[in-house]
Amino acid sequence: MPPTHHLHDTPDLFALSDINGPVLRPGEDGYAEEVTGFNLAALHTPDVVIGATDGADVATAMRWATATGTPVAVQATGHGANFPMDRGLLINTARMTDVHIDPARRTATIAAGAKWRHVLEAAAPHGLAALTGTSTDTGAVGYTVGGGLPVLGRAYGYATDHVRSFQVVTPDGTLHETDAANEPELFWALRGGKGNVGIVTQLVCDLLPLSRLLGGGIYVPGDQAKALLTAWAQWTPTVPQEMCSAFTLLRLPPIPQIPEPLRGGFWARVAIAWTGAPEDGERLIAPIRAAAPVAVDTVEEMDYTALDRIHLEPQDPLPARESCLLLRDLPPDAIRAFLDEVGPEAPDCPLLMVEIRHMGGALSRPAPTEDAICARDATYLLETVGVLEAPPAAEAIERATRDLHAAMTPYSTGHTMVNIHGTPGDEEDRARPWTPEVYAHLRHAKSVYDPSNLLRFGHTVSPAA
Repeated sequence: MPPTHHLHDTPDLFALSDINGPVLRPGEDGYAEEVTGFNLAALHTPDVVIGATDGADVATAMRWATATGTPVAVQATGHGANFPMDRGLLINTARMTDVHIDPARRTATIAAGAKWRHVLEAAAPHGLAALTGTSTDTGAVGYTVGGGLPVLGRAYGYATDHVRSFQVVTPDGTLHETDAANEPELFWALRGGKGNVGIVTQLVCDLLPLSRLLGGGIYVPGDQAKALLTAWAQWTPTVPQEMCSAFTLLRLPPIPQIPEPLRGGFWARVAIAWTGAPEDGERLIAPIRAAAPVAVDTVEEMDYTALDRIHLEPQDPLPARESCLLLRDLPPDAIRAFLDEVGPEAPDCPLLMVEIRHMGGALSRPAPTEDAICARDATYLLETVGVLEAPPAAEAIERATRDLHAAMTPYSTGHTMVNIHGTPGDEEDRARPWTPEVYAHLRHAKSVYDPSNLLRFGHTVSPAA
């Protein structure tokens, strides 16, 4: 393993002079903007940050990092940032936003810094769509290498199920082209293994012939959460796999960014996404509308590019703590345990959002090519988000998250999803997105492609001994 140097020990950045983008140290103009991502809870303080403009910039930076033993992190939008990096080299790919649509092959070629919004805008004129998550403001590549859980996941599977190939720079500075036939071990690790083996500079994925859907939210006052959740839990096993939905509790702050009448309220919601005939979708969701007095109903036929209107994710950067837990089932005991912790009887709950997403369907089928996703046995996914406005709030959010997870553990698969796992802890906690076999496999791949563990920030694993 090469020695780890800090940049005050290695002041010569001459080897980075070939990089087309900025190369900045702390205190220099542009540094703060370059290191700041969407999640303000993960404030990076690297010794140097580069603004990569293409794969060659990434390769140059990685060769320098290997030569100097400098640990590396990568950031595009910073939505998935869960772990602040201290020292080292940060590679910002936000300038790499190229998207190319091939309508004949129904594919998108997506550069490392492109957001899903860029992809949808490029694909929509061709009547095509990509499998984005609940916010189109997130980076397509970071989302996908973590598995990618789409809004339409029950209908079409994980984002990684639709990847054809990656371009990736490994820590030795080599640019690889990998797919199912070419370097399959690398291809495997990049689909659900997150950023453990290299930095993806480009991917090619399949697109769907889809331009419209039925989507939105059915909101009831928070004191009706039990009625709505009970009805939803009884309804989900009966619907076809094309019906995608989530039950959410929202404690919304009184801020202008949130529309009336939702602003400042406590709400229970079922979010709906359905790609079949609108009249069939309306008929299917009738039991949800009948479960409790509906205060706001935004379910309507919409352009696929308006997908953000379904879950209404925050659009402005904020300091957030997220977590998740995969669930086997949701019996009445689980509903009671859930509501005891975060429902109307827990008025001091500090969590902005608590969501249970319906999994199964195409999310449960085997991958077309073996990958590192270990969530295919889950029936539901529990996710929490809290906003870390001050230290007391942070402590309360940690406690509420821990208590909720403890209450729901009897109904859990024992695993999480790496993209929304939250801040990784010790090795046992870091291993939770994967089965023991897949975790061992990922550590082996890490030892092949990153034996010096330069990619050690964020939710990474250690190389096998």
